[in-house]
Amino acid sequence: MPINRIVKMTFKPGEIDNFLSLFRERKQAIRNFPGCLHLELWRDENAENIFFTYSIWEDTSRLDHYRFSEFFKDTWAKTRSLFESKAEAWTLKTVQI
Repeated sequence: MPINRIVKMTFKPGEIDNFLSLFRERKQAIRNFPGCLHLELWRDENAENIFFTYSIWEDTSRLDHYRFSEFFKDTWAKTRSLFESKAEAWTLKTVQI
């Protein structure tokens, strides 16, 4: 069953353009990573420096494969350096009712 991943990131106001540039540069590689079914970038309506990534993965093992890849480690290190506060992340399953 696919899983949903939401990551909340709060950036230093002066680093927003740097983040957007990095995301633009790497989004296609993330979308093409084995097991990634979908990727979106969301921005908070009331706080310009808060962003969320929303992704769908085939399963937890595919997400973990991505998270432990050299590509992710490099991307995350560059992204994390732009943060104003620590990121938050949730891995969620859709409830079928």
